[in-house]
Amino acid sequence: MICYEWKKKKLRETVRGWVNYFKLADMKSYLKRIDEWLRTRLRTYIWKSWKTIGNKYRNLRKLGVTHVNAIRMANTRKGYRRSADSPIVKLAISKDLLKKAGYTFFLGYYLEVAA
Repeated sequence: MICYEWKKKKLRETVRGWVNYFKLADMKSYLKRIDEWLRTRLRTYIWKSWKTIGNKYRNLRKLGVTHVNAIRMANTRKGYRRSADSPIVKLAISKDLLKKAGYTFFLGYYLEVAA
């Protein structure tokens, strides 16, 4: 868990520094794309940290995925990046869930600072 907290802290520092430096530019559309990419990277990191099929299945079930879909995703032979970009994982590890977990995103911080 300490690794997650360290990642959140580093991400928060990077987002703040980057947005404060470029806040005068009109970059809303760019930040939307960067946030989509960042969420996929975070899902990839989380998916990879679950490691085993059993952990993937249990965690997907905890996040509300049906039994059949959890088995499908836990046993997939696709790579981490492609698995993290699947609709099942996107629904399980949603944007709202990542925000609730404490991750900071570029567009949200930009809208706070630029307003």
